[in-house]
Amino acid sequence: MKRFLIAALAALAAAGCTCPDQGCKKEQPSAAEVKSCDKKAAADKKACCKAGCDKKTCDKKACCKAGCDKKACCGKDCDKKTCGEKACCKAGCDKKAAPAVKAAPAKKAAPAKKEKAAPKALDTKYAGVRILCETNKSALSYAPGEEMIFTFKADLGTVAPEKLFLRYTRRGDDNKTVSGHGPADQPLVVKTSLDKPGFVSVDVFLTDEKGKRLSYEYIRWNKRKARQAVAFYAGAGVQAETLKDCGEPADFDAFWARQKKRLAEVPFAGKVEKTLVKEYPNGYVYAVSIPAPGPRPATGYMTVPKNAKAKSLPILISFFGYGTHIQQPLTAVPQNKIFFSLNAHGQKLGQKSAYYREFFKSIRTEKYTYAFDPEQNKDPENCFFNGMVMRILRTLEYLKTLPEWNGKDLTAAGGSQGGLQTMWAAALDQDVTVAQPSITWCCDMAGTEKAKRIHGPWRIKYVPGLDYYDPVFMAKRIKKATVEITRAGLGDYTCPPSGLAVSYNNLATPRKSIRWVQGSNHGFVPQKSEVIVWSTFKNKK
Repeated sequence: MKRFLIAALAALAAAGCTCPDQGCKKEQPSAAEVKSCDKKAAADKKACCKAGCDKKTCDKKACCKAGCDKKACCGKDCDKKTCGEKACCKAGCDKKAAPAVKAAPAKKAAPAKKEKAAPKALDTKYAGVRILCETNKSALSYAPGEEMIFTFKADLGTVAPEKLFLRYTRRGDDNKTVSGHGPADQPLVVKTSLDKPGFVSVDVFLTDEKGKRLSYEYIRWNKRKARQAVAFYAGAGVQAETLKDCGEPADFDAFWARQKKRLAEVPFAGKVEKTLVKEYPNGYVYAVSIPAPGPRPATGYMTVPKNAKAKSLPILISFFGYGTHIQQPLTAVPQNKIFFSLNAHGQKLGQKSAYYREFFKSIRTEKYTYAFDPEQNKDPENCFFNGMVMRILRTLEYLKTLPEWNGKDLTAAGGSQGGLQTMWAAALDQDVTVAQPSITWCCDMAGTEKAKRIHGPWRIKYVPGLDYYDPVFMAKRIKKATVEITRAGLGDYTCPPSGLAVSYNNLATPRKSIRWVQGSNHGFVPQKSEVIVWSTFKNKK
């Protein structure tokens, strides 16, 4: 018996049944081996595992092919004593005996799921290429008629220079346009001038021999792919500190007095909807809806730190750039401040995507996206911007009622459209103590028509009704707040530098600064470039 058992085990080993840690590596044993094994296994009546090796090929101590899978159970006598520590099945041979279980009928195999294609790799061939620029003197220090010399160089890194070019277009507030190009492995020198106060723009792109602009892919803040041209958006100014606006409406202040009266006629005390969205260890996130004049309330998310004492915290209100964004709840609670993120449109919060699709359609007009319809903008009391201002002023009123506010520190901040809203807030509510607009949109809207200043393709068509919302006129009403214009791109013609200069020049506050960035357009900021700061602050660099 013992001798036969050893022989049977040897036969199984030869057929590929190895130790239980590894499982059977080969196909089922041969017919002769099955017959040999069968006599002893049947007599012993010790059942083996049902999955993998055939019942007849196993004895009480032999492992099954590939081990017992998780669906198989051990025979009724398969306990620790009969199987041994290594021969126990994976699916439940406990220290007591497990009852024998009939194998479940085989199920039809589920159709194979289509595997998602692997995401396409980003096109980063030109991601390491940089265009650098120097001017023969500081970019904002030129006099009328003085020669401006721009020298551009391409840092190609590992990219071969063959068949690559630097192509430029020069435009200016003199409405002259000049273009040219040169090999990418050699400096490109552009000489020009401007005979009056204003700005010159020199955009330079890396191209192939056919003039196609070269770019690379990157991932945006919203996790979507985008492309960035290999470019440098240079600029220079002539006596920009002397630029003036084109004249404000005579009834500017009377108009805004009427709007504030409309605001007062819509009470909000006791009618604010404040809903706890999330509690964090260090504070709370609330969804807030505040009644305001017009078709929609002011809505946004607010955070308040835990255990905040009365009159202990400053307020920061922030505004969004242009777009139809589904506002998401804030995912952190800033400490040492009350923070309010106000959306521009007054949409409901926490709705399904179908609601937002319809909502964002509803704020358009037949031919224009929001705020761009010239017919609507002719009437300053009914244009799209009016509702935006009403919601800002109402939110500021509400924030100042919060018991945690310290009663003295109120900061407004935002970029592009958010910069426009920041200027409105500081001009129309004198309790705003700090305003931090960046690349402020809609400055000097009349400048293109009345002063022939250049602009980019994405702009609102000027009509006089827009003057009531122009930051260059709002600036004259900002008398108390510290204003820090955190970025103004010398190559940004979505928000042209001439408009930013006029806005800064018009600020009535004694504390103001503006940070000019050479080579920057609306979205792009070069890694290395000249930065020029104008400021009334002492010792500010």
